[in-house]
Amino acid sequence: MTAYLYILQCNDGSYYSGSTKNIEKRLWEHSSGIGSVYTKGRLPVTLVYFEEYQRIEEAFYREKQIQGWSRKKKKALIDAIPEKLHKLAVCMNESHSKNYSD
Repeated sequence: MTAYLYILQCNDGSYYSGSTKNIEKRLWEHSSGIGSVYTKGRLPVTLVYFEEYQRIEEAFYREKQIQGWSRKKKKALIDAIPEKLHKLAVCMNESHSKNYSD
């Protein structure tokens, strides 16, 4: 059975990541306001990205991975710009080694 990781763009421009075995049903649920509390208040939603997996566990793992990403990194994935993904994954906070000098 096929499983899916999906990303929705909400009316406010935010992204929502999810996983499901039935993408058509899940999209209908989100669009109907019964998909999640998050998307219910941000209708309408638009499917902007999805990946197919053999098992729901794989899709769920990917969902959790993407949920931790920055908005810019999600946008690079959606826009199919893989060369940006690595750069956007680098920690750039003040404690990062690149920002340390003796």
